[in-house]
Amino acid sequence: MQILERFVCLVDGLSDRIGRFVGWLTTLMVLVVFYDTVMRYAFNKGSVALQELEWHLFAIVFLIGAAYTLKEEGHVRVDIIFVNLSEKAKAWIDFLGVFIFLIPFCVAVILSTQGFILNSWAVKEISPDPGGLPARYLLKAMIPLGFFLLIVQGLSEAVKKFMVITGYQRKGGK
Repeated sequence: MQILERFVCLVDGLSDRIGRFVGWLTTLMVLVVFYDTVMRYAFNKGSVALQELEWHLFAIVFLIGAAYTLKEEGHVRVDIIFVNLSEKAKAWIDFLGVFIFLIPFCVAVILSTQGFILNSWAVKEISPDPGGLPARYLLKAMIPLGFFLLIVQGLSEAVKKFMVITGYQRKGGK
């Protein structure tokens, strides 16, 4: 169990660091949107590159922030039945959910986007819009990275739920 506990600490620590980074990235995104909005509506000066930067930042925040959100139990769930279950029953549902839904979905996304991303890298894809951002292929590389991080955090969550199911008391954390 100590190996599993170390794995949880390592993965959760990584997710925490990524979560802090995503928090700063979100702040940057808000500032970019604010600046772009002021420039467009107050000075009638728009920028394709700024608009693309907004959605590039949003995509990165969403993709690499999903694992941190899972760790913090911030994803939407239907609590009508779940809320009234015992801790062990909740742990079983979450444990099975990781292996039945989360991991297969993440693997499917990673595999199904592989060609799309490799093609983007092969042609060094850029924005099709005049004045747009270069290196769109770097943004597309965030897709498998984000889903890989989600798989790893999902495994950490499964280990934590396994510990609840078996009655193992962790030395620290949730």
